[in-house]
Amino acid sequence: MNRYEGRRVLVTGAGSGIGQATTLRMLAEGGRIVAADMSADGLADTVAKAGAAADRLHTVILNISDEASVKAGVADALAFLGGLDALVNAAGILRSSHTHDTTLDAFEQVLRVNLVGTFLMIRETIPALRTGNGPAVVNFSSTSAQFAHPYMAAYAASKGGVQSMTHALAAEYSTDGIRFNSVQPGSISSGMTDGSGQSKQNAGPGLPEDANFALFAKLSPALGQGFAGPEAVASVVAMLASDDASFVTGTEVRIDGGTHY
Repeated sequence: MNRYEGRRVLVTGAGSGIGQATTLRMLAEGGRIVAADMSADGLADTVAKAGAAADRLHTVILNISDEASVKAGVADALAFLGGLDALVNAAGILRSSHTHDTTLDAFEQVLRVNLVGTFLMIRETIPALRTGNGPAVVNFSSTSAQFAHPYMAAYAASKGGVQSMTHALAAEYSTDGIRFNSVQPGSISSGMTDGSGQSKQNAGPGLPEDANFALFAKLSPALGQGFAGPEAVASVVAMLASDDASFVTGTEVRIDGGTHY
């Protein structure tokens, strides 16, 4: 299946986890991809895993929370691709703490990366998407946007904002033919988590030492398969950013193994 033959895509957070899995999936389907990430080592790993398809892959060091970095990174991506058909906003951070212990800087950092960063990427790519082929944007919300995940108030607020913004953008740019959708991953082992729901060391502090794990009792996948790999999300993202989803916009798809019925 080559749904991405000739299709030009920019993926953020492409150095690990779901962003990397999405990049590799779209490359496997014939796409030309720009992989953006803050980590040079992560991007090198993505290139290595791309194998023979690496000739259709270009990497960009990009910090989505920095406006100047976004402007420069998007310009680099468009120069390589010669236009843009799809944007995947997979980059993000996860922080966990007691809300009463959370500093303003820490709270704002999560919003700055997850929400403002998504906005900046969209704003800078809309002119190119307007002239793209079947243009589509896939944003990353989370099950945290709608369901209670304790100790993650900032993360939930940022992902709820992404979800609401996605609906607004779908309406605003409907006459331009740009589709906006979001995914809500949950119970996914990714670059952010260690597979148990806790943050990885390099993604920020894990759960508080005195966390009440009884509050997480309902957060087990109903399918009984444990945490899924990032490929489970990448396949859905690839569908939403392709022409297979040409009649899908302004909505979200939850990918959590039935954790939140």
